[in-house]
Amino acid sequence: MTVPLAIEDHGPVRVLTLNRPEKLNALNTALTRSLSEAFAAADADSDVRAVVLTGAGRGFCAGADLGEFSSLTPDQPDAVLERAALTAKLQVQARELRVPVVAAVRGAAVGGGAGLAIGADMVVAGTDLKFGYPELKHSIVPALVMTGLVQHLGRKLAFELVSTGRLLTAAEAFELGLVNRVVEPAEILSAALEIAEHWAKVEPRAIAAAKDLFYRVADLPTDAAMRAGQDVNALMRGFRA
Repeated sequence: MTVPLAIEDHGPVRVLTLNRPEKLNALNTALTRSLSEAFAAADADSDVRAVVLTGAGRGFCAGADLGEFSSLTPDQPDAVLERAALTAKLQVQARELRVPVVAAVRGAAVGGGAGLAIGADMVVAGTDLKFGYPELKHSIVPALVMTGLVQHLGRKLAFELVSTGRLLTAAEAFELGLVNRVVEPAEILSAALEIAEHWAKVEPRAIAAAKDLFYRVADLPTDAAMRAGQDVNALMRGFRA
């Protein structure tokens, strides 16, 4: 039986591979839950220093699996609320881990898949990337991925992507700062592993503190952000032998 998520360790780097290639790795409940649990397990494993998130086959992730929507209806409120909570958690989970996460993305990264990609700390994209939010074309509101999109892009462009469904190319995504590197599709995993292996050599408490502070100061006023930086500045004195 094929597992929805493949997990493989490359030394201190854990590679998580969305493994529904026949569905362009669309996020059904089983895959969503498996990925959330795998993120938590990686974070709890002291031997794991970095995570690579990628997708099997010709696309990263086509977003939510529309085939499940027939069972997620108003007359099944518990199932609807559970799935919404699970999806909302997953969209922000990567940034909340102590270990850094790099997404290796090729082909389709749309809807929830786009949210997963930019939710990682860094992104390596293939030249064949198609990034966007086409939900309205299916009469669906991209409700649970909109926060991440607006945080990463200016309002005008974010609204354009949501309202028109326009897909960005790899070159456009790079120019807009949504991805860090663009490589040939066959090279995305090796390029992501190179980044992750670099992270894995850093003192784990130092990179965990740097990541935590990075996201905290983004949401704080300048004075409060500087005070948080001072606290970490004092804490880091104990990181070096």
